[in-house]
Amino acid sequence: AAAATPIAQLLANADAAKGETVFKKCTSCHTGESGGANKVGPNLFDIVNRPIASHEGFSYSAGMKDFSKGGSVHWDYDHLSFFLEAPKKHVPGTAMGFAGVKKETERADLIAYLRTLSANPAPLPDPAAAPAPAPTN
Repeated sequence: AAAATPIAQLLANADAAKGETVFKKCTSCHTGESGGANKVGPNLFDIVNRPIASHEGFSYSAGMKDFSKGGSVHWDYDHLSFFLEAPKKHVPGTAMGFAGVKKETERADLIAYLRTLSANPAPLPDPAAAPAPAPTN
């Protein structure tokens, strides 16, 4: 199989408007507006670079809490990409039942849209930077 394209490179050409359409798949379990309610999953406003398993008022699975290492691990672009590709593979024990977004350009569009769900969007990563290795569990 071909190696996956690094998310930093994909984000350089990602389309947040297309990602907003992809996000419709997420809205049965998540909200994205500022101050939005938690549903089956936590509110995703300001998700980029937020500490994992840290959204106030949401009861996270043991798998997600373990993965977060006490909130020291953040939802950076690499973690978002790996998780959204295959949630249960990236975070064993997660309660998220979604199968994942396998198409890398669709995943990049979604992450570009998630980045816009913030009063102060995180800077995009440098597409020339060395890619992060896939995390090991």
